Amino acid sequence: MSKISGTTAIEIADCIRALVQSGDYAPGAALPPVRELAETLGVNRNTVAAAYQRLTKAGLAIAQGRLGTSIAAPPGAGEQEGMSTDSPLIDLAHGNPNRDWLPDASTLLAGRPLKSALYGEAAILPALRECGRNWFAPDCPPGWELELTHGAVDGIERLAVAHLVAGDKVAVEDPCFLGSINALRLGGMRAVGVPIDEEGMQPQALARALDDGVRAVLLTPRAGNPTGHSLSSRRADELRRVLSAYPNVLVIVDDHFALLTESPYYSVIPASTARWAVLRSVCKGLGPDMRLAFVACDAETATRLRTRLAPGMTWVSRLLQTIVGACLGSAEVRAQIDAARAAYAARRTEMCAALQAQGIAVFQPSGGLNVWIPVARDARDVAYALARKGWLVRLGSAYDVQGQSQAIRVTVSTLADGQAQQFAKDLAHALRSD
Repeated sequence: MSKISGTTAIEIADCIRALVQSGDYAPGAALPPVRELAETLGVNRNTVAAAYQRLTKAGLAIAQGRLGTSIAAPPGAGEQEGMSTDSPLIDLAHGNPNRDWLPDASTLLAGRPLKSALYGEAAILPALRECGRNWFAPDCPPGWELELTHGAVDGIERLAVAHLVAGDKVAVEDPCFLGSINALRLGGMRAVGVPIDEEGMQPQALARALDDGVRAVLLTPRAGNPTGHSLSSRRADELRRVLSAYPNVLVIVDDHFALLTESPYYSVIPASTARWAVLRSVCKGLGPDMRLAFVACDAETATRLRTRLAPGMTWVSRLLQTIVGACLGSAEVRAQIDAARAAYAARRTEMCAALQAQGIAVFQPSGGLNVWIPVARDARDVAYALARKGWLVRLGSAYDVQGQSQAIRVTVSTLADGQAQQFAKDLAHALRSD
């Protein structure tokens, strides 16, 4: 404590920050009690409290109430989706689409000029802008504008930072998609989990979160990851009524699976909401490397989003836009997307039927690439038992916000014939094992 110096909140905070950088204070180390440090430095307790608040808002410290304030661990990327390339197990944890069902863009680009763009040119290619406007027109409130981001999670992060400040609370589905949780956490926002059922966010739970001061709501209308839930018309109406009483709360709708969805889109955005955005990514239908999402939003949000894009020179690569535009404009690719949609649905149905035949209840998905399976014992033990049988699954705890899931998530997109039945038998055995 003797190393901490300063007479103002800024000086004290900067000193502690320097001590963290030099290693004198390690992550988890407790800072001196406010009263004690104030007496040592000869300053008012409010000055020390303000210094600690600055450190907490900057993400350098964690306020723990009566337990005091301690140094925060550096932010990490968190758990990620993706394939385990060094595992001999059958990977049902990866969260990827089926590579064989993605379009081959190279055949569409044969003979098509790929013109390099220059600074100051239009941020969105005319053909892609027209595609986006046609796609969103039936689903958005009047006066909306169109922007592009580098995928849905990039859009969520930019929207959050454009409207919110570190420490603001954001209501999210619980369980929630890994990328969304990580984006909010790295942006300094506090995710507040709202319980879901097979129709999405529970309205009364959302109302309680709004009453508790959340500044934004992030929800998935179709094929929510990890559970596969989609909003019904009734549930969308209920959520819209709840949100209508909070016109200044930012509403972000992550319609990430729109290209492949089997469910209609039901809007939760009330006419009273001032700031809103709907995101639709192409990554699931065209491939994860197609890092592009369309964003429809109100005019003020569009201005703020453009400001957030400006340091990266305003635009998503027009070469990428050309490829995406060629794919979306191709009848052959559209037919391939339709076939993939049907195939994913068949794989989900097959897995759910196989599990139910073994007496295993599942969270009934209405879309997506995954099946969410609640388990009656410690999910880590179940995952370990499955690994011994040759299966790699994702623990439900990776998607927890406030809740504690005893569940596993399995991705069905790359299942071979007969694997669903064998997996269900092995899971039934794992659930019976002591």
